[in-house]
Amino acid sequence: MSGSLEVFVLHRVAGMAFAPSVTVFPGGGVDVTDDGDVPWRGPDRQWWAAELGTTPELAGALVVAAVRELFEESGVLLADGPLPESARVQVADHRSSLAQVLARHGRRLDSGLLRGWANWITPVGYPRRYDTFFFVAALPEGQQAQLLTTEAESGRWATPTDLLAEHEAGTLAMMPPTLAMLMDLQEIGSLREAMRTPRKVVPMMPTVVSKAGEPLQIQVDGRTFDLRSHGH
Repeated sequence: MSGSLEVFVLHRVAGMAFAPSVTVFPGGGVDVTDDGDVPWRGPDRQWWAAELGTTPELAGALVVAAVRELFEESGVLLADGPLPESARVQVADHRSSLAQVLARHGRRLDSGLLRGWANWITPVGYPRRYDTFFFVAALPEGQQAQLLTTEAESGRWATPTDLLAEHEAGTLAMMPPTLAMLMDLQEIGSLREAMRTPRKVVPMMPTVVSKAGEPLQIQVDGRTFDLRSHGH
């Protein structure tokens, strides 16, 4: 876990109803199957509840959702062993839950491979609002991240510095939370430090700081973001 830190990002297709043509991290929403009896090792749901500032039930569902979405979209599995591609397809097609394929192959989700990073909530007044938790995970040895979702047209590894530079140049659209995560990781600099630096996950809700008629700007955690650059 040494050397320059890189992140795996996806460029969403132009036809998406939400955030079209925007560069994002793999992820998605909590599914009804994510709170099931998932084979599990590592810090338990009670530990994660304290880490994420929520209930054990929701914390468990968030961790499972993060692992499942990463598996579906990139093929990377945070567990105590690999699963065949056929298992990933079954989960992605909603023919089996993550819990079912893990149990079927004698594998367990490994929550110790993840760490909580941030919690962003969409400001009041937007027609589509999200309560989003961000996690960091190291790529398990022997695995390879790939573009495996139809919601994106490309996927790649890049340093936070390079992605931020592309955004600044106007060639890469990203949402404010993605930018904030990249800024954090750029400051930390290495994967080793990212995985061991203490984090306190608290809800952050941006506030609109621009006036009527001005370009839309939001502010959160002392940072200001101009939404004109994010496709909004």
